[in-house]
Amino acid sequence: MSAPATVTEAQVLDALRAVQDPDLRRDIVSLGFIKDLRITDGDVRFQIELTTPACPVKDLMKSQAEAAVRALPGVVELQIEMTAQVTASRPILGEKGTIPGVKNVIAVSSGKGGVGKSTVAVNLACALAKTGARVGILDADVYGPNVPLMLGVRGADPQVVQETVNGETVKRILPFEAHGIQMISMGLLVAEDQAVIWRGPMLHSAIRQFLFEVSWQDIDYLVVDLPPGTGDAQLSLSQQAHLMGAVIVTTPQDVSVLDVKKAIRMFQTVNVPILGVVENMAWFQPPGSEERYHLFGEGGGKRIEELFEVPMLGQIPIEVAVREGGDGGHPIVVSRPDSASARAILDIAGKLAQRVSVLNA
Repeated sequence: MSAPATVTEAQVLDALRAVQDPDLRRDIVSLGFIKDLRITDGDVRFQIELTTPACPVKDLMKSQAEAAVRALPGVVELQIEMTAQVTASRPILGEKGTIPGVKNVIAVSSGKGGVGKSTVAVNLACALAKTGARVGILDADVYGPNVPLMLGVRGADPQVVQETVNGETVKRILPFEAHGIQMISMGLLVAEDQAVIWRGPMLHSAIRQFLFEVSWQDIDYLVVDLPPGTGDAQLSLSQQAHLMGAVIVTTPQDVSVLDVKKAIRMFQTVNVPILGVVENMAWFQPPGSEERYHLFGEGGGKRIEELFEVPMLGQIPIEVAVREGGDGGHPIVVSRPDSASARAILDIAGKLAQRVSVLNA
C-alpha cells in the first residue's frame, strides 16, 4: 500500500501561478501577494495580500486560488485569508512633497460649482473606509467648507499635540474623526457665520498647514475636496504635495462638460494623473418606477471619457436621500448603503482603488 501523497510549498506556489491579478496582469506569486504559507500534514494555510481592501475582484481571486490548490494531491484542509496592504505612490517632488502618515493623496475637483463635488468626495471617503482602508479627508474649500456638516462634526475645538519628527519636537493639529474617517476643515477652525476673506498667499499657507501640520495617522487614501474651478487652491495643492491623481466630478449637461475640459487641462499641465470622471446627477428614477428621467441630459461623462481618454468611474443617480444624508451628517453610503446612489458610489470607490493600485505598480 503506497504512502499518501504529500504536498509541498513549491507545488502550492506553482499552482497559484495560474491565478492572475486582472489589473496588474501578472500572477499573484510573482507579484508577492502570497504571505505566510504554512503546510502541516496536508493542512495548507496562507494569506493573499492585495494592494487595496477595495479590490472588486478579491472574491474571484480567492475562489480561483482555492480551486488551484485543492486540485493538488495531498491537500486535506485549506485556509486562505484575504488581506490588503495599500501601496504608496512614489513622490516626484522629493521628501518635501510627501505628507507624514499619508500614502496616497487624491484630489476631488470640478470645473464648476453646483455639481455635487463635496457630496461625492465625502461619500467616496466613506466608501473607501467601509472596505477597511484608513481614510482621511481634507476640506480645501476654505471659502465654503461643507465637509464638517456632511460628516456631522460641528462645534468641536481643534486639539494640538506635540510629536517628535526626525528628532525634532513639532506641534500638530489632531484631525477630527467621523464615520471612521480622519478629517480637517477650515469650517472647524472659524465660526460658522464668519467669512474667510483671504488673498492667495494666505490660502497657500492654510493648505500647507492642513497637509503637513495635521497629525494624519496611517492614511491609505487622503481625499482632498477642492473648491470648484482652476484657481489658487488647485495650484497650491499641486505645487506643495505629491498628488496620486485627481477625480473630476461633472454632471451630464454640456456646460459642465465644457468646464471639466478646463479642469482636466489644468491637472495635466501640472503633471497630475486623471484617475477618472464621476458623472453625478445622472438621472432621476421615481420610487416604484422603472422609468429614468435624465433631467440634465445624457452622456456628458462619456464624452469626456472619449475626448480625453480618461476612464469613466461611474454614474450616480439623483436621490432625495443623498441630500438628506448630507444635511444630516450621515452620508448615504453610511445611512442607506443599499440605495442606488450608495451602490453606485461603492462601485466607483472600488474602481478608484484599482486605478491607484495600477498606477502605483
